[in-house]
Amino acid sequence: MATVEVTFTPLAAHVRTARLVATAVARRSGVAESLLDEVRLAVGEACSRAVEAHQLHCPTEPVRISLTDQAGRFEIEVINTSPALGPPESANAGPESRPRPGTDPVKSAGGADDGALVPQGFSLAVIAGLADDVQISETAGGTSVRMSWPSAGSLASGSPV
Repeated sequence: MATVEVTFTPLAAHVRTARLVATAVARRSGVAESLLDEVRLAVGEACSRAVEAHQLHCPTEPVRISLTDQAGRFEIEVINTSPALGPPESANAGPESRPRPGTDPVKSAGGADDGALVPQGFSLAVIAGLADDVQISETAGGTSVRMSWPSAGSLASGSPV
């Protein structure tokens, strides 16, 4: 299958569309029906992370997604072009969302007004738990989160699911 590429304005409303596109392409690529929820959730986490970084650092630049099926693997790469965000964990939480001393670091955004959101790196831990393989690359040009799952080609070759 050829690579499908999607770009979208860094708005939270577009994350749902990215999840729907990724799920449809995964299904067409032969990803097992039982893994589609994991694909949907992992893409949502990666895209939400990219949208947040873009809104903070480069709100006019689009978030890019690349979806490919090759060699029995369905691979999704979410690329944010935010410049120099530091280590991948810090790209998930800007200074205003980092917990202050004495606050609960796991309160949700809708919780108390103490400014605490989720711990740094939380979305990466969620993605790692959902995807079969995760690779995170940080460059001066931004961050790439690459995730993959087995597709129909790997089942035919006898690879485990």
